[in-house]
Amino acid sequence: MAPEPAPGRTMVPLVPALVMLGLVAGAHGDSKPVFIRVPEDQTGLSGGVASFVCQATGEPKPRITWMKKGKKVSSQRFEVIEFDDGAGSVLRIQPLRVQRDEAIYECTATNSLGEINTSAKLSVLEEEQLPPGFPSIDMGPQLKVVEKARTATMLCAAGGNPDPEITWFKDFLPVDPATSNGRIKQLRSGALQIESSEESDQGKYECVATNSAGTRYSAPANLYVRGPAAWAQSLMGIWSLLSRLLGVYVCAHTGTLTCV
Repeated sequence: MAPEPAPGRTMVPLVPALVMLGLVAGAHGDSKPVFIRVPEDQTGLSGGVASFVCQATGEPKPRITWMKKGKKVSSQRFEVIEFDDGAGSVLRIQPLRVQRDEAIYECTATNSLGEINTSAKLSVLEEEQLPPGFPSIDMGPQLKVVEKARTATMLCAAGGNPDPEITWFKDFLPVDPATSNGRIKQLRSGALQIESSEESDQGKYECVATNSAGTRYSAPANLYVRGPAAWAQSLMGIWSLLSRLLGVYVCAHTGTLTCV
């Protein structure tokens, strides 16, 4: 038998009350998508690379999609790389083609509460069409093998007018030193310095030079991070190659004296 309500009080059925509380909590927790990073207009070089970065926040976490001329992007030269559980996305186009790739590219962020859009324009120039001051990569990163916990420095130097801004990509995703707790720094020279290197730092790095005239990518270079044993083996492999190229014996002391 159901209990009688106390004088002056109204009984609220338990299940509907819990449902209402859940709806209120959900309403307070959920939010429409908001862009925290939007793609920017770019002028690229024919045969080169263009990357558009788009990221949004919201609850539930939004998903990013890319459109070109009203259609979802699809081409062997187009690659979409997701990060932040799909709330961030890079649209990478390589190699760039004049006219064929010149278009407005639209980023759409969607969750159950709504949809937002932003866009950026891509222009592509042939080498002979490049304006004065278009960025040049004077020194790009080189293949590097570093022992775990040591510092690795990926070099980059660029020219142009005005002086280009240098940014970095690792495995086609933007490198954000601010999220590394100070372990990864971009030096004033443009080089990327990675302290206390970890296996997660291993990958393919590119430096990108951008100014008002356009954007140019360096050739990619791999960084390998090795433990002590693998580090010694890597050195022996390099020395073995040198010995074959130079016709000399190279000896290393890796606990025992080894000659290759």
